[in-house]
Amino acid sequence: MAFDAQRSGESIGQVIRNNSTALVIGGLIGLMSGGLFGLLLGGAIGIAISKGLKSVLGKALNPQDAFFKATFSVMGKLAKADGRVSQEEIQYARDVMGRMGLSSERQKQAIELFTQGKEEHFEIADVLRPLSALIRYRIPLKLMFVEIQLQAAMADGQVSEAELAIIREVCSLLHMSQAEMAALMARMQSQFSYQQHSYQSHQFNSVSEATLLKEAYGVLGVEESVSDAELKKAYRRLMSQHHPDKLVAKGLPEEMMQLAKEKTQEIQSAYDRIRQSRKN
Repeated sequence: MAFDAQRSGESIGQVIRNNSTALVIGGLIGLMSGGLFGLLLGGAIGIAISKGLKSVLGKALNPQDAFFKATFSVMGKLAKADGRVSQEEIQYARDVMGRMGLSSERQKQAIELFTQGKEEHFEIADVLRPLSALIRYRIPLKLMFVEIQLQAAMADGQVSEAELAIIREVCSLLHMSQAEMAALMARMQSQFSYQQHSYQSHQFNSVSEATLLKEAYGVLGVEESVSDAELKKAYRRLMSQHHPDKLVAKGLPEEMMQLAKEKTQEIQSAYDRIRQSRKN
């Protein structure tokens, strides 16, 4: 096979980009101890060590496992935030497990994690720091994690100050700004109300269309005055962020794909209601 200089150069460049920090550190150590030859040797050793560590850590901990572990242990921490675990919070955790279709072994693991999270001295940083390192630049995955926790906090109809403090800590550990958290909370509160009122409207016809429409805009995170183009842009962004296959590819546990599907259905429902209202 003929030597392809361009392809070889691209491969070397990719290795250097992926291990730049190790290359610099190893090279500097080598330069101080062995001159130019030490620089080259140190850089090569640094890259080799970096690749080895990434391989070992990748096998020891992957985003799916870290996400699953953090989801149920933080959920337990939230449930105990007010001093006692309400029946609504327990039921929400059970509902999530049921909707995920967990195997008996996986469900047992989820319950154990939830119980650990309820313990007085449990620190959410212990499960969130590893997760944060793995999904630092996977924004949709971070949003999905916080959305699940916000839904757990809202299970009893309101988010207490103690629960809010934990949500703030979660966002901080996942490197989300206060502005991002505030926008997400507003959207989730609208979504919670929209779900409740949609059900009531369907069953008893007791909620006005104006109320549902206002909440539908909140689900999409936009004002009622937005243009059709801005509305569609917000809708497409949220649908892309919650696309089940994309989330699984980024590290969402496959069992949680159903939760992502439900999110897209809620977003679709809100968007359809707004579009229909604008046609009338």
